[in-house]
Amino acid sequence: MAIFSHPSYDNHEKVLFVTDEASGLKAIVAVHDTTMGPAVGGCRMWPYASDEEAVNDVLRLSRGMTYKNALAGLEFGGGKSVIIGDPRSDKSEALFRAFGRAIDALGGLYYSAEDVGITTSDIMIAHQETPYMMGLEGKSGDPSPYTALGTFLGIKAAIKYQRGIDDLRGIKVAVQGLGHVGYYLCEHLHRAGAELIVCDLNQQQLERAQQHLGATVVDLDEIYSQDVDVYAPCALGATINDQTIPQLQATIVAGCANNQLAEARHGEILRDKGILYAPDYVINAGGIINVSFEKDYNADAAEAKVRKIYQTLLDIFAKAEQSGKTTAVVADEMARAIIAANK
Repeated sequence: MAIFSHPSYDNHEKVLFVTDEASGLKAIVAVHDTTMGPAVGGCRMWPYASDEEAVNDVLRLSRGMTYKNALAGLEFGGGKSVIIGDPRSDKSEALFRAFGRAIDALGGLYYSAEDVGITTSDIMIAHQETPYMMGLEGKSGDPSPYTALGTFLGIKAAIKYQRGIDDLRGIKVAVQGLGHVGYYLCEHLHRAGAELIVCDLNQQQLERAQQHLGATVVDLDEIYSQDVDVYAPCALGATINDQTIPQLQATIVAGCANNQLAEARHGEILRDKGILYAPDYVINAGGIINVSFEKDYNADAAEAKVRKIYQTLLDIFAKAEQSGKTTAVVADEMARAIIAANK
């Protein structure tokens, strides 16, 4: 398996493969860029179908964290880690202690935190082996509510830019994924008067959304073709692809998932179809913004900074329209300019 010639390799500073036979740990840590500061990005635990799939995910996610942190105005570089395994059955204290030791060996080059399949409790176990963990219980804690808030504000910004209105009453949103962030997002949307159409693998979460938020439940494969205003991908990445784009009736794609575009060219296809895309690492930056206040935690200050996502997206939308470039390209260019100015 090639790394230096891998299509998702982007001059990453370090890619570390970690195994621990005693605990069964198999992990990959990718440090993309530390120009702005130590690399910070969560750890994802997922039963990847192959090692190649895990490598591609961690390379893309770590690059996204570099750009996310830069555009959010944080003194962090970008990194990410993945643990190959099923979070429902493969977790153990020994595994997370081994993961913590691996992170500790990097000496502060990379700080990890929770992500898909990982909880703050898991991070606290790893933290027993290393100080290089963030999103700790008793400090900034679970970043999910802030990721959801930023995503909600991003949806409002997209509606504002496209339609010139601030009101979400009657706006129809198809939310793919009711995990921690997805469900919090649905709560925000429901309070704002939006109509929800949802899907998820977890039947309990679907029933909860039906009962408490008045959501309409559809099958996983039906979420793309719903007659809605906004498609909000809030599960795994690459759901914007050659198969799904022709199904979309939404005129806005704005959700909290990472790596939403399967390939860069899919951003161009969305633009050509008149679909406004909120770049994923911009709209979902609320969690890392909250984590950035970890040392002297202040919830009010964290929320105030998260709320800036709204204006950042409006600026990206406007620059994209003026330049004829996609919103994804404009966001990348803005992030790279910030990083270059700090080299």
